[in-house]
Amino acid sequence: MARVFLAGATGVLGRRLVPLLLSHGHHVTGLARSAASADRIRELGASPVSGDALDADSLRVAVTSARPDVVMHQLTDLAAGDRAANSAMRAIGTRNLVDAALAADVRRFVVQSIAFAYEPGETPAREDTPLDVDADEPRRTTVRGVASLEAEAARVASHVVLRYGTFYGPDTWYAPGGLMAKAPLAADRDVTSFVHIDDAATAALQSLDWGNGAVNVCDDEPAAGIDWVPEFCAAVGVEPPAPSSHRTGFARGADNGYARHSLGWQPAWPSWRDGFKAMTA
Repeated sequence: MARVFLAGATGVLGRRLVPLLLSHGHHVTGLARSAASADRIRELGASPVSGDALDADSLRVAVTSARPDVVMHQLTDLAAGDRAANSAMRAIGTRNLVDAALAADVRRFVVQSIAFAYEPGETPAREDTPLDVDADEPRRTTVRGVASLEAEAARVASHVVLRYGTFYGPDTWYAPGGLMAKAPLAADRDVTSFVHIDDAATAALQSLDWGNGAVNVCDDEPAAGIDWVPEFCAAVGVEPPAPSSHRTGFARGADNGYARHSLGWQPAWPSWRDGFKAMTA
């Protein structure tokens, strides 16, 4: 069993991941930026430690005091919808976490990335597809933040980059009452790969035993907006938009074959179709 230092323990994914880790016998220390965060981490059954991912000194002390075998980075900064702030978290926060992990002689690093940063193409992207680092803005800021995050993670000899599809399910943006239930959507030809938030947490748990490198963590059915948007709208109780033939080249989805067939990850929700319907149950 491992000692896991989890940055992002109180986030939508972290709140699901902590109980999973504990149920499998792992010891979990969660990074807490406030007293309220520390209380939430205790309620989940983990041990809080004070620190801030953007404060290198406090983070180094926090990681060293936890004496972890694994540092797991599940932090984002999307509460205000500020993609530049989230890119800064990916670049600076990840660098600080890696520095702290290396200083504490941590043997393994697991980090949250995304499966929609690949360069344009006609088919779902595999892990060896290059990232779209020369995209036009504002996408360029996002993709270069991802590239920086992944390069930092690779400084740890044993590392896993979890390239998640678009989260949906309870407490996410794609849920009844969530941000995307209130935002204008396009029922076009852009392809999205989804992953249920519970399946994302299961992949993070299993990644403790995976080999090095990037893994697409998404369901089995990449889908164009013309297919998934009407069903999502039905699930959250809003009127669907008119269909469109527009397609953006980089909106291609991702291939989960490596996770499924080489690593043995099996999503409980293989298709967003069933997952969306379950949100109305």
